[in-house]
Amino acid sequence: MKLTTDITEYINRSVLCWLATVSAENIPNVSPKEIFNYYGADKIIIANIASPQTIKNIKQNENVCISFIDILVQKGFQLKGKARIIEKTNSDFLEMEKTLSKMTHGKFPFSSITEITIEQTKPIIAPKYILYPETTEKEQIESAKKAYGF
Repeated sequence: MKLTTDITEYINRSVLCWLATVSAENIPNVSPKEIFNYYGADKIIIANIASPQTIKNIKQNENVCISFIDILVQKGFQLKGKARIIEKTNSDFLEMEKTLSKMTHGKFPFSSITEITIEQTKPIIAPKYILYPETTEKEQIESAKKAYGF
């Protein structure tokens, strides 16, 4: 499934994403990730900085879910797909590393990358937009700024 312009724009606007994995024993794990980006038409890549449980789970079960939102607009996306761990020995690692290293400015070394091939996408939208359809993004931003003390 291709990543739409809306999805890539929300990736660019999101500070964190949350990656959900499941162990071989079906124990879920959700981990925040700061260094992530889209890669090609249908992939998300994430720097594995301090993610031993995430890596272990993906090696046991490739099914993952990633979510990200613009915290002020309170909209974003949930993406599901198949993940694999890209080690430094993989021929794709160097090109992916270039994309992610621009974000870390060399401050967060990583020795592997999680690559997710997207299979399903679903928008995330704050309930206020549904309960009060006249809500504008501008109003939502002002409300969020008050709530978060911005």
